[in-house]
Amino acid sequence: MKLTLRVWRQKNADAEGAMSTYEVDDISPDMSFLEMLDVLNEQLILSGEEPVAFDHDCREGICGACSLVINGDAHGPERTTTCQLHMRSFEDGDTIDIEPWRASAFPVIKDLVVDRSAFDRIIQAGGYITAPTGSAPEAHATPVPKADADFAFEHAECIGCGACVAACPNGAAMLFTSAKVNHLNVLPQGAPERETRVLDMVAQMDAEGFGGCTLTGECATACPKGIPLVSITGMNKEWLRATRKAGKR
Repeated sequence: MKLTLRVWRQKNADAEGAMSTYEVDDISPDMSFLEMLDVLNEQLILSGEEPVAFDHDCREGICGACSLVINGDAHGPERTTTCQLHMRSFEDGDTIDIEPWRASAFPVIKDLVVDRSAFDRIIQAGGYITAPTGSAPEAHATPVPKADADFAFEHAECIGCGACVAACPNGAAMLFTSAKVNHLNVLPQGAPERETRVLDMVAQMDAEGFGGCTLTGECATACPKGIPLVSITGMNKEWLRATRKAGKR
C-alpha cells in the first residue's frame, strides 16, 4: 500500500502547529496503525528529519495510551484502540489525516502527544477507597449480587483513553467520570464514600475545564470498550442523590 499522511506537527505546547504531508510506501495491510507510524518515523530518521511524537505503551488495546484522531474519528474508522486498528481498514492510495485529541483540558505536549493528567486528577479526587481495611480480604468475603458485579465490571473496563472527550463536540468528560464513579459506587466496598466520591469527582471534572454534556452520544459511539451512554444517566442520579443528602445535613 502507498499512502499519503497528513500529520499534525507541533514542537511544543507554546508553538504553533500545522499539518505536514508525508508519503509512505510498502505498507502491509496486516500492519497496525502504530506500526505504520513506525515505518514513517524510520523514514524520517534516515532522511535526517525529526520523527513524529506519538503516545503508546502496551499496543494490545488495554492501556488507552494510543490517542489519535484519524480522519476526524477518535481512534479511527473502527471501534477499537489505535494500536488495534489495522491498515486493511484503509485503501491503497488513501490520504489519512492524523491529529491529536482536541480538547482544552488535553493540551498538546508535542506533535500527537497530549497531556491527559486531568483524568488522573479526577480519579485522585475520589476514585478510590480511603477507609483503612488492613490486609486484603478474601475475594468472596463480601457477597456481591451478580447484577451489581456485572454492572461494575462493565464500567471498570474503561481504559481512560480519552476518546470520549475527543469525540464529544463539547469536549465533555462525562462518560469517563461516570464509568469511574459507577463501577465503585455500585459495590459494597464503595458504599461508605458513595456521596463524597461523586461530588468530588464531578467537581474536579468541572475544575479541569472539560465541556458540558448535552448527551449527543458521540462519546459512547467512540468508546473502544463500549461504555454505554446510560452510564452518564446513572452518575447524574448519583450526583443528585448526593447533593440532596448533603443539603439535608
